[in-house]
Amino acid sequence: MDDVTLPVRPARDAGPVGTRRRDRRGRGPRGLVVPPSLPAYRTRAERFDDTVLEEVERLERRWADELEGTEFAVEDVPPSQPAPWERGGVPLGRCFPADVGTAARIVVYRRPVETRAVDEGELAELVRDVLVEQVAHLLSRPPEDVDPHYRG
Repeated sequence: MDDVTLPVRPARDAGPVGTRRRDRRGRGPRGLVVPPSLPAYRTRAERFDDTVLEEVERLERRWADELEGTEFAVEDVPPSQPAPWERGGVPLGRCFPADVGTAARIVVYRRPVETRAVDEGELAELVRDVLVEQVAHLLSRPPEDVDPHYRG
């Protein structure tokens, strides 16, 4: 048998690195699914972070000296190993007092708070109450002293 040589196809030109290629139908890359002007542009987690930030700023205006250096954080869910004093329920937030080399820290758990709220208004109230309770625990004061609008 004779040796048959197959034609070699030239390599496809991928273009410069980082450029976008068109899809196989020639339509090209699509734009944003949701424009930035619509509420759905921001994720639920981002909106929740904004709600927590608004409430933290409100509390810091009133308790600036006492909360100086305190860190506020949002985590999705509480750790799987609850603290010994947290029995019979899922915590909505947690306060970690200052220790040698670490600042005081207040954490709000997003998923448990979101599941208990019916709408955005109730979510904001629940976030406020959780933060007030944790700040009250940190300052060793009753929640009503921290925020007169606390509903408990």
